[in-house]
Amino acid sequence: MKSPRCVQISIAALITIFLCTSFFVNQRTKANNRFDINGRDKVSPKISLEIQQHLQNRELHATIGGKPPDNSPVRVIVQFDEQKYKGKTRSMIAALLNTNGSSLKSELNNLNASIVDMPLNAVRNLASFDAVSFISLDKDTAFLGHLENTTGAAAMRAQTGNSSLDGRGISIAVLDSGLYEDHKAFLGNDGRSRIIARMDFTGQWDFDDDDYGHGSHVAGIAAGGVRDLSTTYRGIAPEAKLLNLRVLNSEGKGSVSALLSALNWILTYRTVYNIRVVNMSLGTLAIDSYKNDPLCRAVRRLVDAGIVCVAAAGNSGKNSAGDKLYGMIHSPGNEPSAITVGASNTFATDGRNNDGIATYSSRGPTRSYEVDANQVKHYDNLIKPDLVAPGNQIVSVQAKNNLIIEENPALDAASTTDDRRDMMRMNGTSMAAPVVAGAAALLLQANPSLTPNMVKTILMYTAQPLAGFNMFEQGAGQLNIEGAVRLAKLVRTNLPSSTPLGSSLLTTSSLPTAQTTISGHTFMWGQGIILDHTYATGSELISKYQKVYGVGILLGDATTLSNGILLGDNTLVTSGILLGDNILTSNGILLGDGNPFLANGILLGDGILLGDGILLGDGILLGDGILLGDGILLGDVCAQSNRAMINGDGGFCIDCE
Repeated sequence: MKSPRCVQISIAALITIFLCTSFFVNQRTKANNRFDINGRDKVSPKISLEIQQHLQNRELHATIGGKPPDNSPVRVIVQFDEQKYKGKTRSMIAALLNTNGSSLKSELNNLNASIVDMPLNAVRNLASFDAVSFISLDKDTAFLGHLENTTGAAAMRAQTGNSSLDGRGISIAVLDSGLYEDHKAFLGNDGRSRIIARMDFTGQWDFDDDDYGHGSHVAGIAAGGVRDLSTTYRGIAPEAKLLNLRVLNSEGKGSVSALLSALNWILTYRTVYNIRVVNMSLGTLAIDSYKNDPLCRAVRRLVDAGIVCVAAAGNSGKNSAGDKLYGMIHSPGNEPSAITVGASNTFATDGRNNDGIATYSSRGPTRSYEVDANQVKHYDNLIKPDLVAPGNQIVSVQAKNNLIIEENPALDAASTTDDRRDMMRMNGTSMAAPVVAGAAALLLQANPSLTPNMVKTILMYTAQPLAGFNMFEQGAGQLNIEGAVRLAKLVRTNLPSSTPLGSSLLTTSSLPTAQTTISGHTFMWGQGIILDHTYATGSELISKYQKVYGVGILLGDATTLSNGILLGDNTLVTSGILLGDNILTSNGILLGDGNPFLANGILLGDGILLGDGILLGDGILLGDGILLGDGILLGDVCAQSNRAMINGDGGFCIDCE
């Protein structure tokens, strides 16, 4: 009798023979059998749209020309069904991924995924395995531009007992272009570096420099200190530890596979370094639904493991003509469990009575989608961003000899004779995201027991709705650190997942005063949260424990869908929470106040009513994240500079306001 190992090898050999034989089958017959009468791939639910388009173009052209199609390898990300991908199946697929011209580049065991170079003609055969859940291209990723006062951090630290709230004991992983580790801003009060780990996932193996300059600026916003600096520009959590995870190279270019590798590494070492927050001021086109997108699925795993994941919304809020664009949220910002951050403009004042949304900040709804067996597109249509934070003209760390400042010397904000003290000024949701990441670190220091969903809820509930802007532009409103920390300190620390629905959430029976004063301006908290396709309001969001605050669940799971109607699920949230029935333009007071901008029923129309190119009140809705032939994302142009932002350069907007 053959050993189990021999059986596995035999099966793998048969698979290899099958694949090799299938390559020589008449290309005309294959093309005719693989597409329906409309030319759409019959196995599309497990293969991304981009790969389908490559397959169709190559095979249909080959059918017409009567010759085998070009079959050069492509790099793909293969996701597996966790329950089915084990034992013999795992061995068979592993053998397959190293045969027939395929090459297994990396296994991401924490994410149940692999990065593979393989010929296009092998993609369908791989998708035929039940253990394979989705196959997508390894796409490019790109970065997506007085904080203490205007965010409320200074007002928070001025309160009794808060002077030591500085992120101490919390680690923030910065996934970006690297950090200029010699900069004084990364020293702690003890004079020692707060960068506790570094990894390079770009293949350039450059660990302690930031030749591009983006990552250092981002890290300085989240956790820059002021020791030995001649400037007072410090980050939100100036004593937090930092992890330097390089996923963008010296030109600011990266890949989905590099970002996935970094997220996989974080899952392995999260307890070693106490990683509680991840900042991703970068992204890629959001085409596949968050249910299939490998970046979104990876982010969900981190959140389920107790890590707060912050993502930039993107800088595609307007086109070259200055028109508003809707539906341009980037991945992984389209993931429901992520805290997706848009950019506000404070107009260089500490007071918040004149704040607005930066025109370049990407707006929702998310337009990623999945295709069912009948080839019907179902759009995610989530309300994003979740909230906004200052992102315009932000001064932070300048890396030595970085490319951004070399190409744009006007961004130099504070040059000295010591490059370890230099600062630069940048715009973008890339700058807004680390403001929220730093705020999350402060909340976790104030109350280490908070789950990611609790952090997200607190940040949204205490946010300030900005008058005249709708939920697709600002989510729940502008970040308010003073209110968020004050509320976080009141949340009970003994709230296991078994806590009964409706139990007391706070340590006190008295609700906190739902208003904040920053630089002489007093405003009400929005007192509501965004829930995927709608929003929820009510004091029970903070007075009673809701099951959606646990791990392994989404805040949006509090609703069920029935014929386009949102219904509250009383097993996950209490009956005292009100679900909204319209997308609103805020009057600047409560989250549920304002004028209807869009009825919820339209959001749930799977693209039938919310069609491509339809004028959405005051702007244009882009349907599928249209990709032009040269890699330029439609609308990804900074209106004033007229600078096209292509893959690897996308999302960085200089002086857009």
